[in-house]
Amino acid sequence: MHWNESITQFLFSLRLPFTLPKGIEVLDVHQSTEAQEICRQFYYRFYNDTNPRHLLIGINPGRFGGGVTGIPFTDPIRLQQHCGIPNAFTQKQELSSVFMYEMMKAFGGVELFCRHFYISSVSPLGFVRNGKNLNYYDDVVLMKRLEPFAVDCMQQQLNFGLSTDTCFCIGEGNNLKYLQQLNSKHHWFGQVIGLPHPRFIMQYKLKQKSLYIQQYVQALQQVTSGT
Repeated sequence: MHWNESITQFLFSLRLPFTLPKGIEVLDVHQSTEAQEICRQFYYRFYNDTNPRHLLIGINPGRFGGGVTGIPFTDPIRLQQHCGIPNAFTQKQELSSVFMYEMMKAFGGVELFCRHFYISSVSPLGFVRNGKNLNYYDDVVLMKRLEPFAVDCMQQQLNFGLSTDTCFCIGEGNNLKYLQQLNSKHHWFGQVIGLPHPRFIMQYKLKQKSLYIQQYVQALQQVTSGT
């Protein structure tokens, strides 16, 4: 089965197998007909093959990026301008998406990047509390309940054809710690390399953005040299 078929089947079948703590809601955009159509277009365009890819894994989708389009780190503006996919979503930017697509351009473009890499999240479903994005690790009860779901999602995605020598974790703090703990239990990847989170870069290190883009590109090129 080609990547695009595996990915869309996986995304459209996502359901949280546990009760959320009080006051927390799930971002379940993949149940939307509009988001499903956009996902089919995106993954058919860039993942219609069986080539092995390395994983970049974030925290969980946010309200203005993957929580709208269904595609990790991809807001409606980047979807249209960089991926060539027109859409009727509200054209609002997500800072993390801005960084990731500038990084992809520096790597050689979206098509080349997608030929080598697949982006997902520890929780492919996002969370909100009081109308704001919530990282899974910011609520102790949520993080504990999430583990079986996160493990199942990872194991399903490994079957797509992920290269298991190296995984790149988007976020060097709690997300990296959590992923490394899971990896030590389940032995998915030979190594997990942490990269600074785009939101942190865009919010606190904007003047050094080009240096962080270079850091990403150099790290990713290490696993693509010779391919």
